[in-house]
Amino acid sequence: MTQDNPHLSRRTALRTVAGAALVSVAGCLNSGDSPGGGNSTPSDEGGVIQQVTVEGTELVVEYSSEGEVDQINLVQPNGELFGQRETAAGSQQVSFEIGTSYEPGEYTVVALSGEETISESSSLIQPEIGIQEVGLYRNNPEKPWDEVYGDTETDRLKNGEAYVTVENTGSGPGAVVELIFSGDVPNPVEDPRGSGMYETEQVVISPGETTDLFSSSFPFGSESEEGMGCSPDGNSGQFTVTVRTQVDGDQVSESFDVQYSGSTEMSDCEVSITEA
Repeated sequence: MTQDNPHLSRRTALRTVAGAALVSVAGCLNSGDSPGGGNSTPSDEGGVIQQVTVEGTELVVEYSSEGEVDQINLVQPNGELFGQRETAAGSQQVSFEIGTSYEPGEYTVVALSGEETISESSSLIQPEIGIQEVGLYRNNPEKPWDEVYGDTETDRLKNGEAYVTVENTGSGPGAVVELIFSGDVPNPVEDPRGSGMYETEQVVISPGETTDLFSSSFPFGSESEEGMGCSPDGNSGQFTVTVRTQVDGDQVSESFDVQYSGSTEMSDCEVSITEA
């Protein structure tokens, strides 16, 4: 991972390693979750570091102004220095942009006064992306389809665009970089060209955030050559939605049952989707 300050002196690096070692020996690791705001780690009572919080793609450190802190270091899970921040007079907060390409794991914040480590706090920074539901326009007209696609209602009904709701229940920011439909849908997209999401290469999801991914393909379009999809006789099956994430490269998949009934025209077809 790219550190945000690669040109660090030997003295600074040694101070950081020493601070991280103190954390390991002492075993004073505090962790917690702030409701709706990602991961939050309070310091031990009376400590200089008051709170460590993930906000969006930033790690925010709040510290006491009474501790004469002149530098805050952030140490990665592998023990290497991620970055450092000099404190400003009158300030009680610094932040580190961790983005969506960071290494998941336990990060250690070290507060320094001159050569001395005066406080430290550790936080588990790791996303947890899950698929909540899948839907299409005719069943969910309240979704912001116009903002996403900008086309007409008739086109959307005909083409069968879909959305996938995902949630990040972890403690770090995540990013979805690929959306795949496979199985019993009229137009499966097992290997999408690009991300499989409409006009975007990735969707960033902050801790505690729920968002919709809109497909760039038309997975619920007219009946396929294999006969799956809307038809006068109706049919049913099961399909799988897969999202690939950037931070740890994981793939998350969920299966859904689907039932098609009505004519071959999407506008006259009823599509029912339920969890498998």
